[in-house]
Amino acid sequence: MTASKPLIDPSMDSMPLISVIVAVYNGAPTLQQCLDSVNSQTYARTQLIVVDGASKDGSAKIIESNQHKIDYWVSEPDRGIYDAWNKGLAQARGDWICFIGSDDYLWDSSVLQTMANQLVSVPLGIHVVYGQIMLLDSQGRELHAIGKPWNQIQARFKELMCLPHPAVMHRKDLFAQHGNFDAGFRIAGDYDLLLRELKQNDALFLPDIVVTAMRQGGISSNPGNNLKALREVRSAQLKNGLHTPGWAWRLAMARSYVSFAMAQVLGVKLTRAVLNAVKAVLAWFK
Repeated sequence: MTASKPLIDPSMDSMPLISVIVAVYNGAPTLQQCLDSVNSQTYARTQLIVVDGASKDGSAKIIESNQHKIDYWVSEPDRGIYDAWNKGLAQARGDWICFIGSDDYLWDSSVLQTMANQLVSVPLGIHVVYGQIMLLDSQGRELHAIGKPWNQIQARFKELMCLPHPAVMHRKDLFAQHGNFDAGFRIAGDYDLLLRELKQNDALFLPDIVVTAMRQGGISSNPGNNLKALREVRSAQLKNGLHTPGWAWRLAMARSYVSFAMAQVLGVKLTRAVLNAVKAVLAWFK
């Protein structure tokens, strides 16, 4: 099932058109907030694309009830989030494109205006621009912002995914040069895509801009899935010619084994609470 409405005419306006691509599968509890966060933006030059993987929980009905606010949507089986985002890319007309899940939402109603004001002057050689995400606990309470300046994480990025992908704006030319997401990945497809560009080129960090809120509980935030994610990260590195694992990746693997063992004893929820408390204490001393 698909539906679309006329796109915003790019016209001769010097401000960029921003495409927001939302992937959803059985995301009914949070989908409306996600859609509202896009539709409440004060910045008009946006395109909202929603790709549903044939949800069985009423997500499609939520999309249908909002279809007059959605530029394009589809509900049909897919092979996961990266396949969904690739479907969205086929419909994207934006100069810049961002990707979020149905359990994420744009942080405030002016964030795309704030980003657009910066994007308009980004050098053509820069294809990746990012701000921060606000990490939330399962109750929606703020934990801490994630996202550091590129000069602080550039070397580390070749070892681990340390860019907050829901806060990343991708210049459309990035996909013309490097292709779409590799749908063979389940967790690290965003890292693989960005690694194609950033193993040799620079990203641009926009300080003091929280772009997106991201809830804990996604596929990569479960202690058991962390090990799978890190293995996929290593696969992405090998695919991109990085043959030797770095110490940051090795340390992350060790931590993940500890977290996994804790989860077997304490349970996922309590383990996550303990780890968040440790992170908060460490952040306080920085």
